[in-house]
Amino acid sequence: MDKLKRVLSGRDAEEPSGLAEVIDATSLGWGTRVKGFIACFAMGCLCSILGSCLLWIPKKGLVLFAVFYTLGNIASIGSTMFLMGPMKQLKRMFEPTRLIATIVMLLCLILTLCSAFWWRKAGLALLFCILQFFAMAWYSISFIPYARDAVKKCVSVCLS
Repeated sequence: MDKLKRVLSGRDAEEPSGLAEVIDATSLGWGTRVKGFIACFAMGCLCSILGSCLLWIPKKGLVLFAVFYTLGNIASIGSTMFLMGPMKQLKRMFEPTRLIATIVMLLCLILTLCSAFWWRKAGLALLFCILQFFAMAWYSISFIPYARDAVKKCVSVCLS
């Protein structure tokens, strides 16, 4: 019966490979994808808000802020993988139009965590969090057609 379904659906008459079976078994329905997106995005927002609240703790607050803010951004990026799928998301992240924005954003995420854990420089972690914010914003608007051009024009008008 499965063989008949494959032939009628346009698939090859051969037995499916192990990889094809895994892909078919692990694909998510649209409702599940939306639920995963909402849950992951909400977790990212919660981490960012928690990081902002922890900012005011003496001595360790700035490092905790940097860590939770970064984890929130990673969760937010991960949430979009539920909508598009991980491979399509990665392909779109590294398209030529947003390659620089992706590299800068990922570099800021990594440098924020490095400055918080290995270098133990709170001021540097804060600087990388600020850069991370701008890199995430620039990366995010790269998905909206002509948004980067509009931002560039607004900034040039404001500065002149």
